Amino acid sequence: MPTSARARWALLLAVPATTLGVALGWALAAGQDQHADTLVRAATDGLAATVLGLGLLPRLNGTAVPWRVAAGVAAVWTVLEILLLVLAAGAADDVGPGGLSLAEFGEFVTGLSTGRVDALVTSCAAAAAGYAAWSYRGSAVRSADPVVALSAIGLVLRPVTGHLSQQPFGSLLGAAHTLAAAAWFGLLVAISLVARSRRDWAALLPAYSTWALRCVAVVAASGVVNALVREGSLAAFVDTGYGRMLLAKVVLLTGLVGLGWWWRRTWVRPAAEHRVDAEVSLRRAVGEVAAMAVVFGLAAALATAA
Repeated sequence: MPTSARARWALLLAVPATTLGVALGWALAAGQDQHADTLVRAATDGLAATVLGLGLLPRLNGTAVPWRVAAGVAAVWTVLEILLLVLAAGAADDVGPGGLSLAEFGEFVTGLSTGRVDALVTSCAAAAAGYAAWSYRGSAVRSADPVVALSAIGLVLRPVTGHLSQQPFGSLLGAAHTLAAAAWFGLLVAISLVARSRRDWAALLPAYSTWALRCVAVVAASGVVNALVREGSLAAFVDTGYGRMLLAKVVLLTGLVGLGWWWRRTWVRPAAEHRVDAEVSLRRAVGEVAAMAVVFGLAAALATAA
């Protein structure tokens, strides 16, 4: 039975799930500064990952990119990046976004490395939205590579220029960790947006499962190395707010890995044999997306607390 367009609105459950992840991070980091822009940062990360996933769809089994959807998601990503840029500029001048002048905003964007990075990420989001819209309006078949490249750059710019850059191989590990997590999440969202029938899920889900396994391996390896280098001792995972958030992220990721193992046995194989209704597959995908969104929210809290 084909899935209805209305059923896909359930993917918006990722929004409260992301908020829950941010709240969990704030609770574990009691005593540390809590940044008001963390929720926006978490939302931009999720949207950028979705754009990346939509661009990677042709690499699963030749599925065409839904350019209209990609343009819409990238446009929302751009709007939130602009909001994040304004919030960051207001915080840098300690005046808040309401008291920020145009000159102060320009000084932040051109004079501070953080502002330049944020502006570049915003430009990547806008360029991805523009390319997707152009591809949708055009009659020729467009390559998805520019969208993949722009979203990937937008995702890694902050991690590779932030606190991770101060660690040995921190930028490289941070980029690998970020891109693997984004592909893991974004591809599942993309499949949920385009799969209409049992046949679609049978074609896409097994290929995604293989991608997810590789992404999990990269996320786990890079995350463990980064965590050990960053904290330096096992005691720090309990004694510091950042360490507690890291430990919570490890626990949640372990749960996601266990869920993935279970799905490979009880969902992926039957779906590949056309034995699972499209509605059932969508519900399971929405549940896993929501679980991943909690981790994205926690990761945003980690990034802004570092």
